[in-house]
Amino acid sequence: MIRHRRLRAVWLGAALGSALAAGACSALLPKPAPASTFYAVDGAPTRGGEPPVPARISPATGLTLIVNPPQAFAGFDSPHIVYLRQAHKPERFAHSLWVDTPARMLTPLIANAVLDGGLIRAAVPPSAAAAGELRLDTEIVRPQQEFWGRPSRVRFTLRATLLDEATRRVLATREFDESVAAPSDDPYGGVIAANRAVGDALQALAEFCDQAAAQWQAMQDKTGGREAGSRPPD
Repeated sequence: MIRHRRLRAVWLGAALGSALAAGACSALLPKPAPASTFYAVDGAPTRGGEPPVPARISPATGLTLIVNPPQAFAGFDSPHIVYLRQAHKPERFAHSLWVDTPARMLTPLIANAVLDGGLIRAAVPPSAAAAGELRLDTEIVRPQQEFWGRPSRVRFTLRATLLDEATRRVLATREFDESVAAPSDDPYGGVIAANRAVGDALQALAEFCDQAAAQWQAMQDKTGGREAGSRPPD
C-alpha cells in the first residue's frame, strides 16, 4: 500500500511538471498577429436637398472628359488609414486598412460622379482610344481622421483642375474640403465618416465640372469652335 501511494505521488508530480513545462513553452512562443480588417470607399453623397437636374443634351452633342487618375500627397499614397492626435503628426492604424490606395479607390468614383451633370456624356481614362474635349486632373490633399475633439472628425480634401484638352489651357480649378463627424471614435467610425466626406466632395466636383464644361461649350458655340481671340482661317 505504501509503495502504491509513492508511485501515485511520483506519477502526479511528473504530470504536473509536464503541464507546467508545456505552459512555460507556450508562453515563450510568439502570439499570432491580429488579423487586419479592410475597408472600402463607395462615396455615397449625404448632402440634403434635391439632386441637380441633368441638362437636356443629346449624346451626340455631349462632351467627353478625360479623367486622369488622382495624385495623392505624400503619406496618403498607401492603403494605410491615417489619423492624427496632434497637428502635423500623422499616425496609422495598425490593423485597419483600405482595400486599396485612396487614389485607386477614387478613380472610378470620380468618373461616375462627373457623368451626373448631363453635359459630359463619357468619362474615359487617358489611355482610352476615344479623344476628349476636356481633361480633369485631381489631387488627394488629405483623407484623415482627426482626434483633437470629440467626436473625432474625418477631413477629406480634393483639388481639381479642368483643362481644355486641345490647348492645355486651364479652364477652372477648385479645392473641395469636407469635414464629417465620425459616429464612433474608432477606425470603423472613421470609415463611415470618410465615405460621407468623399460623397459630398464628389457631388460638389460633379457640379463644378458641369458648370465649367457649360462655360467652355458656350465659348465654343460663340467662336465657332475657335479659341477666343484666335485668327480665323483664311
